[in-house]
Amino acid sequence: MSEKVTVKVERNILHLPAIALRGLVVFPNNLLHFEVGRDKSIAAVEWAVRNKSEVFLIAQKDMKAEDPKAEEMYQYGVVAEIKQVMRVSDDLVRILVEGKFRAKRTELDTDGSFLLASVRPAPVRPIKAEEETEAEALLRNVKTSFDAVLSMNPRISKDVVFAVTSNNDPAFLCEYIPANLLFRFEDKQAVMEESTLIGRLRLLVERLHRERRMLEIDKEIAQKVDEAMDKNQRDYYLHEQMHMISQELGEDDDTTAEAEEYRRRIQELHLDEEREKKLLKEVDRLAKMQSSNQEGTVIRTYLDTCLDLPWNSFTEDDLDIAKAQRILDRDHYGLKKVKDRILEVLAVRKLAPDVKGQIICLVGPPGVGKTSIARSIAESLNRKYVRISLGGVRDEAEIRGHRRTYIGAMPGKIINAMISAKSSNPLMLLDEIDKLAGDFRGDPAAALLEALDPEQNTTFNDHFIDMPFDLSHVLFITTANDLSAIPGPLRDRMDVIELPSYTRVEKYNIARKHLVPKQLKACGLAGKVTFSQSALYGIIDGYTREAGVRTLERTITSVLRKCARKIASGEAENVSVTGSSLEELLGPRFVKPDFLNRTNAIGIANGLAWTSIGGETLPIEVQVMDNGSGKITVTGSLGDVMKESAQLAITYVRVHAEEYGIDPERLKKCDLHIHAPEGAVPKDGPSAGVTLTTALVSCLSGIPVRGDVAMTGEITLHGNVLPIGGLREKSMAAYREGMKTVLIPKDNVPDLYEVDDEVKKNLTFLPMSDLAQVLNAALLKPKSVSARHPHPAKKAKPVEAAIPPTPEKPKPGAVC
Repeated sequence: MSEKVTVKVERNILHLPAIALRGLVVFPNNLLHFEVGRDKSIAAVEWAVRNKSEVFLIAQKDMKAEDPKAEEMYQYGVVAEIKQVMRVSDDLVRILVEGKFRAKRTELDTDGSFLLASVRPAPVRPIKAEEETEAEALLRNVKTSFDAVLSMNPRISKDVVFAVTSNNDPAFLCEYIPANLLFRFEDKQAVMEESTLIGRLRLLVERLHRERRMLEIDKEIAQKVDEAMDKNQRDYYLHEQMHMISQELGEDDDTTAEAEEYRRRIQELHLDEEREKKLLKEVDRLAKMQSSNQEGTVIRTYLDTCLDLPWNSFTEDDLDIAKAQRILDRDHYGLKKVKDRILEVLAVRKLAPDVKGQIICLVGPPGVGKTSIARSIAESLNRKYVRISLGGVRDEAEIRGHRRTYIGAMPGKIINAMISAKSSNPLMLLDEIDKLAGDFRGDPAAALLEALDPEQNTTFNDHFIDMPFDLSHVLFITTANDLSAIPGPLRDRMDVIELPSYTRVEKYNIARKHLVPKQLKACGLAGKVTFSQSALYGIIDGYTREAGVRTLERTITSVLRKCARKIASGEAENVSVTGSSLEELLGPRFVKPDFLNRTNAIGIANGLAWTSIGGETLPIEVQVMDNGSGKITVTGSLGDVMKESAQLAITYVRVHAEEYGIDPERLKKCDLHIHAPEGAVPKDGPSAGVTLTTALVSCLSGIPVRGDVAMTGEITLHGNVLPIGGLREKSMAAYREGMKTVLIPKDNVPDLYEVDDEVKKNLTFLPMSDLAQVLNAALLKPKSVSARHPHPAKKAKPVEAAIPPTPEKPKPGAVC
């Protein structure tokens, strides 16, 4: 900007140098001192003094802006005359200005050496005739509010008080009061922006009321601070007296210093008022006791436990799905569907981190990796990992703690786990939750409801702590072998993820990739012992019989111990374990094939059963003894439900005897003996109905049952086949025992989605809706069905076509 700039008046427009004010508003008819430090502002002052020009003072919206643009400044300001200039330093000038009149900027040039504004006068519109009554009331309110402010702030200048109380001009008061009271910068600018006098009066009344309220709050705070200081001084004096008295009595080990340390630690936790008050009350009790008091020990234990809890300590979640995928794949072979379910849960937590209540329950046979999966999830989330074993827990107090009225009281397992985790959001594994058992001391499963219910666990109350503790940030994962053993209300709060049994190929890969390297390192045999493929398969087939891999790992360890002995004694430097050397190391194979109908035999049918440790085969034998009295004997440790299934099977055979070439008269005179091998093992459930019926019909008709077929399904009195549970585990058992075809209830076809792909590849699943279809598929050469068959419409031709009259190998992957 050149020195030739002059002040011009064009159509009531003034061109003046402008100064941007930070946190400051100048009103007309008011004198004000302020300092100018920015280069453009100093240049504007120097130009105005040199050219005897007025300046336009305008406030900027953001006080932090160093070089504000036109849009960053308000529209209205004041045209002022510079009365005095004093240079404080090279880069600081102090000036005295007097506001002349209110003006509105029309343009603002910010590109020169100083701000140049085009402004026009903007006088305030006076009060209209119809507004006079309101104006008078507002003016009276302004005077009253000013008196109230004055009573609470006596430091207001006497000149200001006199000017306000002796003047009744609303235009003067609306500019003088904001200029001389400690209003907020934004409040002053709001008055400056208002273009009507009645509007300014309204704003002034509102700001005075607000100022009065703020002064009242300040006064209350100051009063409370004074009272607190007086109380603290009094407490300090009394504590010093108690300390001196204790010293005079020779009790130097008083609890005063200990109580003060507890008090300091409690205040550092920044707990809410209720919890802090409760803990400080216990501290006060401790301070009044002698150190030898037994009650003092109880209070110390209580305070130490409460202070060790992670009240406000959190770890930051790492919800990287790709990282979680890598960790799960690194630690676990297979389990694709299980991993997908876990990654889906983590994805939901990433997209909705505030959503709580996802309690994951991992259900599966022992040894399939439930606990290790939980540890992998904790690692992927970057959370602390704590484990609580619930097996054999019978006392409710083990979950929720004992009340402090009992001798030796202690907190429950959950609070202890939180103390161990040192974090308010750990991953807590509740292991073997299906092994909980209640007795006269309470039901621990019911005590877990509060901890696992997202609607209640924000205020979990341990009896020992006796204060609400927030568990809503904890990620709970539970494990179980048998889902049905978990009480219904507890199970309802869980998101169940089922882990299947491992196939033979999966066990081999787990052993090769995880178990063998781990045990080689543990035994100090890395690089000295190798396992061949035949050795690992030999251990799996001949020395282990399990759904998981725990026994497999123990057997590998046993082999390595024997190898270590050979190497340590100098017999060999390296050992290669092969299939042929297993008997030398482990002895003869002790896992024999199940008793199964592996050939086409009469009166023996292969059934399938589900147990808490995985699927099992359940063969059924039937023998008929002529010249009897119609007696029926059932053996094999069968439960009531399975005995009822046997009765249903016998009734069906009697009704449909002629259709399968059975003499009804013979049934009246012969005795039947139904047996399930491995008689020492209890067996129960309705899913052996089709197996019992097939074995009965085969024995009475003399038709052999196919040796490569296994079956499962519940039956009704009229021969319908009803759905069963545990299809995945049962199909795994059929695959393990070398079956080719599995007959399943038609309603269980959707469950085939959960069956392992390798199992589906090697088994043919045939859906059955009634016993006629089952018998046509299972019996080697079924006779033609009589016209008297009660369900002729249900004979499934595709099923009959799928089972050839001779036992040929079915096509791999065929799923009907």
